[in-house]
Amino acid sequence: MKTLNDFNFNNKKALIRVDFNVPLDENFEVTDATRIEAAKPTIDKILADGGSVILMSHLGRPKGKEDKYSLQHIVSTATEVLGHEVKFASDCRGEVAKNAADNLKPGEILLLENLRFYAEEEDGDVAFAKELASLGDIYVNDAFGTAHRAHASTTIIARFFPNEKCFGLLLAKEIESLNKVLKDSEKPVCAVLGGSKVSSKITVIENILDKVDHMIIGGGMTFTFIKAQGGKIGDSICEDDKQELALEILRLAKEKGVQIHIPVDVVAADAFSNDANTKIVDVREIPDGWQGLDAGPKSLENFKKVILASKTILWNGPLGVFEMEKFANGTIELGNFIAEATAKGAFSLVGGGDSVAAVKQFGLEPKMSYVSTGGGAMLEMLEGKILPGIAAILE
Repeated sequence: MKTLNDFNFNNKKALIRVDFNVPLDENFEVTDATRIEAAKPTIDKILADGGSVILMSHLGRPKGKEDKYSLQHIVSTATEVLGHEVKFASDCRGEVAKNAADNLKPGEILLLENLRFYAEEEDGDVAFAKELASLGDIYVNDAFGTAHRAHASTTIIARFFPNEKCFGLLLAKEIESLNKVLKDSEKPVCAVLGGSKVSSKITVIENILDKVDHMIIGGGMTFTFIKAQGGKIGDSICEDDKQELALEILRLAKEKGVQIHIPVDVVAADAFSNDANTKIVDVREIPDGWQGLDAGPKSLENFKKVILASKTILWNGPLGVFEMEKFANGTIELGNFIAEATAKGAFSLVGGGDSVAAVKQFGLEPKMSYVSTGGGAMLEMLEGKILPGIAAILE
């Protein structure tokens, strides 16, 4: 696996695919610069070598050229975070981009305009990829969040750099962290899968059953499993068409010697609201008119034992509706258990939009071994897929 450290960038122009798809407020100010911060170590290494940096990214889902999706809006934040002036090219192709790239001196950073202003980017257009490739000497992919897409700048472009291509430090760390869970894990391994739907996690569950010793199933998925086993779930969320599948997963797990842990009690509410009345009930006896919105105290006690006995922990999905204060306790406590296990030497990997949002919201991020930046890409790797953006560098 070729990484940044296999190259010296002295007097070279590094063309880096980054993921600067950051959130902006109504004044086009960046509200969370995490993705820009994540790319800094890669950029620092190249500049320290005496190279220059050309950054390519997308922002949002523009339909053609739309000012609200211009990467011009993030230049001041990028300059601040990276600690170097970031020059901006008002196009990512043509004369504007070519001249800006040609005039770039060692130690300088150039950010190209939004790649998705051109349909050719998402179409994986070869001519567009070739035009982008002409701007730099070495291609670096550091955008894990888009590695599962076969776009021009993430996959096709690598063809034009047969030997001069590598993973950036962020993408290399993502691959290494996922491999620690999927290939080189220290046992016992525990996967915590939460969120609302079994359907969105089926392939993940099927792929990782061979790799884990324990699987905690929480969040809205719980109720599909409970109903399938004959429990009463009141008005809780449930995928009725996935009940057979839930039973099949339990059967498969038993066959493979994987222990499945499902909540035994829940915080039930009489409405989907922070102002609802709540009570702790047996997960199999939720009254009509009530719905389970968080894991209960007995469930958390059970989960704590499993997590503290684990050496490798994967966390994907919350245990409850953590966006509402009344139903955040299960997710917070789960995070605290994982933090405690990590402090004792376990390796913990957190990934998936909601889990990442939760660890950030509750200040748990520094207490985890690794927090993944790519939601969809991480899920696809957990499903056992080879991501096109990664395959393109390995070829």
